[in-house]
Amino acid sequence: MAGEAIDPKITVDRESEGEEEEEEEEVEESWDDWRAGEGEDDEWAPVASVVCLFCTEQFDSSELLFDHCRLEHCFDFYGVVKNSGLDFYGSLKLVNYIRSQVSQNKCWSCDQAFKCDQDMLNHLHVTNTCFKKDTKFPWDNDFYLKPYLEDDPLLHSLSMDDEDDENGNGDVADVKLVDRKEFMNQVDVPNLEKLEDQFGKLMENGVSEEKCEETNLKVVRHGAAARERKEVDEDYFGSYSSFGIHREMLGDKVRMDAYRNALLNNRSLLNGAVVLDVGCGTGILSLFAAQAGASKVVSVEASKKMATVATQIAKDNGAEVITVVHSMVEDIEKKLQIEPKSFDILVSEWMGYCLLYESMLSSVLYARDHYLKPGGAILPDTATIFGAGFGKGGTSMPFWEDVYGFNMSSVGKELVQDAARIPIVDTIDPLDIITDSVVLHSFDLVTMQQDDMDFTSTIELHLKPSQMMDHLNWCHGLVLWFDTDFTARFCKENPTILSTSPFGPKTHWAQTILTLREPIAMCSENGRSVISTLSSKEIGTEKCPVATVRIRVSIARASHRSIVVSLEATGLGFDGKKKNWPVQIFNL
Repeated sequence: MAGEAIDPKITVDRESEGEEEEEEEEVEESWDDWRAGEGEDDEWAPVASVVCLFCTEQFDSSELLFDHCRLEHCFDFYGVVKNSGLDFYGSLKLVNYIRSQVSQNKCWSCDQAFKCDQDMLNHLHVTNTCFKKDTKFPWDNDFYLKPYLEDDPLLHSLSMDDEDDENGNGDVADVKLVDRKEFMNQVDVPNLEKLEDQFGKLMENGVSEEKCEETNLKVVRHGAAARERKEVDEDYFGSYSSFGIHREMLGDKVRMDAYRNALLNNRSLLNGAVVLDVGCGTGILSLFAAQAGASKVVSVEASKKMATVATQIAKDNGAEVITVVHSMVEDIEKKLQIEPKSFDILVSEWMGYCLLYESMLSSVLYARDHYLKPGGAILPDTATIFGAGFGKGGTSMPFWEDVYGFNMSSVGKELVQDAARIPIVDTIDPLDIITDSVVLHSFDLVTMQQDDMDFTSTIELHLKPSQMMDHLNWCHGLVLWFDTDFTARFCKENPTILSTSPFGPKTHWAQTILTLREPIAMCSENGRSVISTLSSKEIGTEKCPVATVRIRVSIARASHRSIVVSLEATGLGFDGKKKNWPVQIFNL
């Protein structure tokens, strides 16, 4: 039946013992479980397991292996291949290069060497190395065309699945093999005649039917990726059709005061300006812009429901200068005729949790590059992520240690372990922050590029002066927050800051809490004299606390509208000793 997926069937002849007649029976097998062998006696043979690039785990398919590498070892094979523009041979070299590096206990991306494989695995992190096209890659050497592992099944799967087409357009990240009959069985009935006609034209151009039957069709995965992206966008923008979310955002006084002050108290900037509002929601920022004297405001909203609501709100408030467009900003020209580089001001409330999670920053940068006049204003124009170490009070442990007089700390310990994988978005009490605050990373929205959203920073945490009175403190993790600034670059009359700091009023963004698997003991120079720092004790423990916690943080876009945060902690002792803890991966 059209539209129903049918597994390919393999007819196997079997000979019964003591019988002269042969009996045919159909055996259903998955195409992924079998591949043709070359020997006459081994016409069908199971596919060999593929071994992980970094550890000893084995998988039944390269897809499962690369998923494992992405989730466990911070290595996105398809992403590297796509960003680097690698063809089949480049992909083959990459695999052999990584296997060679790992065998020497070296990091594949930064070439750092380690004493053992476990140290190397602990070091692996989300890379911020940008392997750009048309540059010299470390694996770009014909030496790596030779398989590092003899008869490596992974290389066979690459050659089978990702062979370039004759036009040179093959892309290992964009190609998936589908059997022709299976593909045709999954096609909707109305499209069958059209597709058969296309196959007919292929026949006329000299491609034999036999060759089409024997050769797997290459189906570009861009369509599937686009559908997945569309579904994520629909879920994302659909969630913003809920009035409850807008009630929460409109009720966020810190958020609203910052935007209101920036727009209404910088009238020389707004007076007569043409404004583009990206992700307008209810249209509140557009209303502020109109109130401040903008001559025209184009409000872009991807949620159909909210676009209708914003249109009605603008009408109800007599804001005739506002035009609401139901569209993503990337597709706005399909809905409205707009001249390139025609807006004086670009305003958007694009920030997500931890600044970048589910944020619209990529859309803002797109709008900047396509529609903002040279020298035009972006509001806000800078953003900064901050971090600090927190103590036990920032975890759930204190609550579970005394529940109406009963000890339920076993529950708290389990929750802490969960929090070591999944970030917690919540407000943290400033009294629970034990270290000085430091800048993790800053963005300038006027000059930054899309790739700048992926970054790695190293910070050092030292105890706050108020904590130095105690002989010993325990750092249980890292808390992140952000500020966005409407600087004097554009807001000359009234620069404004929107801060989500735990030391200020609460916002709906709260803070993002990253919990360490095991806390690290810290003390100040003053407290060192009363603590026995024996060299034989393990650093970071009660008997041998550290003076500084150095944390390497990487934030990268894992997929559309989601991010991965990796955290690698190092304790630095007073006597120069140090200890590295295994890297932790947090998925938002």
